[in-house]
Amino acid sequence: MTEYLQSTFLGPDLGWFVATLVLILLIALPLMLAVAMIIYADRKIWAAMAMRRGPNVVGPFGLLQSFADGLKVFLQETIIPSSANRGLFLIAPIITFTVALLAWAVIPFSETMVLANINIGLLYILAISSLGVYGVVIAGWSSNSKYPFFSSMRAAAQMISYEVSLGFILISVVLFAGTFNLNDIIKSQEGHIFGFINAYGLNPLLFPMAVMFLISSLAETARHPFDLTEAESELVAGYQTEYSSMSFALFWLGEYANILLMCALNVILFWGGWLPPVDWEPLYMVPGIIWLFIKMFLFFFIFSWVMATVPRYRYDQLMRLGWKIFLPISIFWVVLVSGYLMLTRYG
Repeated sequence: MTEYLQSTFLGPDLGWFVATLVLILLIALPLMLAVAMIIYADRKIWAAMAMRRGPNVVGPFGLLQSFADGLKVFLQETIIPSSANRGLFLIAPIITFTVALLAWAVIPFSETMVLANINIGLLYILAISSLGVYGVVIAGWSSNSKYPFFSSMRAAAQMISYEVSLGFILISVVLFAGTFNLNDIIKSQEGHIFGFINAYGLNPLLFPMAVMFLISSLAETARHPFDLTEAESELVAGYQTEYSSMSFALFWLGEYANILLMCALNVILFWGGWLPPVDWEPLYMVPGIIWLFIKMFLFFFIFSWVMATVPRYRYDQLMRLGWKIFLPISIFWVVLVSGYLMLTRYG
């Protein structure tokens, strides 16, 4: 598309700009639709776990419930507390939502479907995900209310704590793949197990890292059982307590976009990304984006399953898991993996 538009009357520079803008919209708009649908799927899974019906009135099978909820918040009045810092209060949800979208620029939907196929894609993801805490902290502080402020402090400590162990977990994957490029990491998983299974996750050395990455993903997105940032019995609704209307909706959109991103990263780093599960020629006839979406939905189902069944951690348990269990294990595993690779590749 880029080459075609550059060859038209638009010229090289304007053609590149228009092509990039179109590609961004092709990612952002379906992502917003996907967020609406997974909120519906989330509620349906919770309902099934509790033997309830879930949304079933608005539209066929309740499929339009998320859109009705979106219309409701859009029509509501935006209320800003009189004691809040107005500028920061309004910009906080925008930061959260924007950062959640920026990370998708390097996610490969198939071998050729990626907006920016950069060599440091994994580092870019780490950098962008670390920025997400700013929106939460600013929201809690600018509200000038004690419960949102406590929630934002919890969120900052929680996200920073688990980003440390996430970084060491990712080092193990990078050592095996030999690259930070997400597409190349996926390609390196082709036939990795027994010569025909496309996954790092079944490697005995990387399976513990895959499990830790999944649990850390739950903590990084403040998902149950690690949703201490919005524990209703302690902090009302958390850092977004004072928000209403579209400001509140932007937090929700950003949260679910981050959940989808973590599902995608689990799939890309450990379970073959857009590759079929098995290295069998007929399976490659199915487009890679379909395999990616199927695997992402399976991980999203695990996220919802955990939320519907596992009780919430206490905050001291959350910190203990991150600093006293995950961090030492992930550091030890980096040493173990690097030693194994030194012996097998260069021994």
